[in-house]
Amino acid sequence: MNLLYEEGGDIKIATVQSATGTGDAESWQATSLSGKKIKLKAKEVWLRFEKPEAQAVMDEALTLSKEIDLQLLWDCAPDEEFGLVDVSHEYFGDQASIPQQASLAIALQGAPVFFRRKGRGRFQRAPLEQLQAGLAALERKQKELEQQSLWQQDLVVGIFPEALKASAKHLLFSPDKNSSAYKALSAACTETGESPAQLMIRCGAIDSPLAYHQGMFLKAHFPNGSAHNPNVGVDQDSYDAAIAELPRAEVQAFSIDDAGTTEIDDALSVTDLPDGGHRIGIHIAAPGLVLTRDDALDEVARSRMSTVYFPGDKITMLPDAVIQKFSLDEGDSRAALSVYVDIDADGVVNRETIQMRAEMVPIAANLRLENIEHLVSDETLSGASVEYPYKKELGILWRAAKHLHSGRQEKRVANGLRAEQLGLIDPNALARDFHFQIKNNDGVERVEITPRQRGSILDTIVAEWMIFCNSASGQLLADHGLPGLFRTQKGWGPMRTRMQTTPGPHEGLGLDYYAWSTSPLRRYSDLVNQWQLLALAKHGVTAKMVAPFPPRDAVLMGIAADFESSYQAYGEYQDRLEKYWCLRWIAQDETSKGVYVRHLKEGMSRVEPIPLHLPIPEMASHPRMTRAHVKVSDVDLLQLSAAVRVLEIESVQSNGQASDSQEEPSSGESEEDASLD
Repeated sequence: MNLLYEEGGDIKIATVQSATGTGDAESWQATSLSGKKIKLKAKEVWLRFEKPEAQAVMDEALTLSKEIDLQLLWDCAPDEEFGLVDVSHEYFGDQASIPQQASLAIALQGAPVFFRRKGRGRFQRAPLEQLQAGLAALERKQKELEQQSLWQQDLVVGIFPEALKASAKHLLFSPDKNSSAYKALSAACTETGESPAQLMIRCGAIDSPLAYHQGMFLKAHFPNGSAHNPNVGVDQDSYDAAIAELPRAEVQAFSIDDAGTTEIDDALSVTDLPDGGHRIGIHIAAPGLVLTRDDALDEVARSRMSTVYFPGDKITMLPDAVIQKFSLDEGDSRAALSVYVDIDADGVVNRETIQMRAEMVPIAANLRLENIEHLVSDETLSGASVEYPYKKELGILWRAAKHLHSGRQEKRVANGLRAEQLGLIDPNALARDFHFQIKNNDGVERVEITPRQRGSILDTIVAEWMIFCNSASGQLLADHGLPGLFRTQKGWGPMRTRMQTTPGPHEGLGLDYYAWSTSPLRRYSDLVNQWQLLALAKHGVTAKMVAPFPPRDAVLMGIAADFESSYQAYGEYQDRLEKYWCLRWIAQDETSKGVYVRHLKEGMSRVEPIPLHLPIPEMASHPRMTRAHVKVSDVDLLQLSAAVRVLEIESVQSNGQASDSQEEPSSGESEEDASLD
């Protein structure tokens, strides 16, 4: 005997091997058509039959089920609940065959729009209103499937459907995976073996791999776009009121930056003292005088946390109009938070003389590295043969900077770290700073990457005095019990560098306290610290009572965590785009390019003239800084990868240790002393 039954929504047939019980208690040991041993009870069986043979019945039933008119079947079915045999007589007549009854079982089971299941083998036809709604939904679904198929065909041949162009970025970066458009894209990718990004670039839906990398970043961190709201800015009356009572500083300040810097956060001044010493001023742009906690501009800055830098462009933390109002541009007096300290004739800093005040500072000049860096040297600073702007002041700042650096190195050594050398360590070492210039010639983009060695006199002057300012800021906050965003670092171990709201040492820089405060136009941490320092400058010992962030402020702790996360993500994006443009540099002239690399560690090497790291397994067993000539080809700008073939392996550089220190500093953070952004 054979039994028709349902399992997992499918109609199946099994052949009985043995039976037990009678009536409703009857059960069978049976073998399904697939050979599976099963046990069936009477209530699970829809139909029993001896002949025809089970497989023949199933084959014929599957064919007949496709010919059944479901609308006619619904018309034939009674209003009340019915069974399989009952409706088969209505549809096929009293002589309905076993295959015909089995085909009806398959049709009923597969037509939930027409029939509701009321139990095993029991159904009831759907009400007319629900049937009509269901049929309309099926029709829409069918049209969607047809449209999806057409879109898929277009995508496969390289045509991006017109109807999808407006939502192309949404489809790639944040798709609705239940939509027909995504299903068409996914099916087309499966057919062609491409990734969605590859297919959409081929179809012209996105311009290039660069647009893909940018889009992924913007989707994650700027989902509403990176442009600032033009309606959010500084109220002129508030600005005028904030600066009205500020005293005018009796200095002539100047900044030192590269030509691409538009957010000039800091400037320096040198004033002669009667005893032969000098008063050094570090002047920091003061947006914190006008921006206040939780106002509209604060919300903008807090949502971004930092300016995002990457080759060819940047996304500023604050709107351009706000930056222009507070940037320390030459030719005008600008609101600043100034830190003053006295040095003697030899350049030794007297920390007991530190003063801090808000004031209007005359900005006499914005010096640009490109114009004077090559002129500034120990020889020219001490001689009269070469003249350049602020030569005297730069000489004074340089002498003091050397003392500041020396003092920090003593603490580094005490912390168990090696002392860092001052100035250019090795002109042949791997450069760590690069200038990316993207040029467009008749619609063809080309990238030029110019290395720049760190450690020049101007680098050191700016770095040491900004480090001093950040250290003094941290010291002032700590001494007065004011919380802030302190940058701390342990010399060794995981999570060695972190942002926290309580004071702590920065062992890598050789400092007891360190609080970023010199870049409030481009880092939210610095703006927060500026608010705290302004409260201290205005109110002294009572600052804790009026500071925007009181001790143990939970919001400040959250800001510290959010800043760390955003700053890391922005840094990773900058690294990603630098790698993209490095690979563009590799591929822009020829299909493969011969370059020299230096092995760093574990098979990872760096291309000498550009900041591109490539895995080269053949180098893994060679000493650090081993030089090799390689050929780079098969550049993939989406995956940011390339194939590397080693042509010749040379020897370790004679100045390998010096090069080592240039490529990977042992303990200091590269961003800690970088004010030349």
